[in-house]
Amino acid sequence: MQKPIMAVTGDETDEETELAPSHMAATTGDMPTYQIRAPTTALPQGVVMAASPGSLHSPQQLAEEATRKRELRLMKNREAARECRRKKKEYVKCLENRVAVLENQNKTLIEELKALKDLYCRKAE
Repeated sequence: MQKPIMAVTGDETDEETELAPSHMAATTGDMPTYQIRAPTTALPQGVVMAASPGSLHSPQQLAEEATRKRELRLMKNREAARECRRKKKEYVKCLENRVAVLENQNKTLIEELKALKDLYCRKAE
C-alpha cells in the first residue's frame, strides 16, 4: 500500500497537511486521487521554525558576511581569469601551430608551382 504524502505549510502554526489516497476511483483509472485530511499528530518535539536571516545577525556579522562573500567572489573571479588566460594561451599555441603547417604547405605548393612552370616552359621551347 502507498504511504501518504506529507506536506508542511509555511504558516507559523505547527500544523501539517496529509494527502492520503482517496478510496474513490479516479475517472481514468490511471492515477489515484488524493483528499486532504486533518493532521493526526503535531510536529515532533524539538522542531523549530527558522527565523529570517536578517534578524539573527548583528551589523558586525553582516559586514563580515559581506566581506566573506566579496572575498569568495574575488577568489572565484581570479580562478576564472586564470583559466581564461590558460585557454587563451592554448588557443594561440594552436593557431601558431596551424600557421606553421600552412606556411610549410604554402612553401611546398610554391615550389611545386615553380617546378610545373619550368616543365611547361621547356615543353613550349
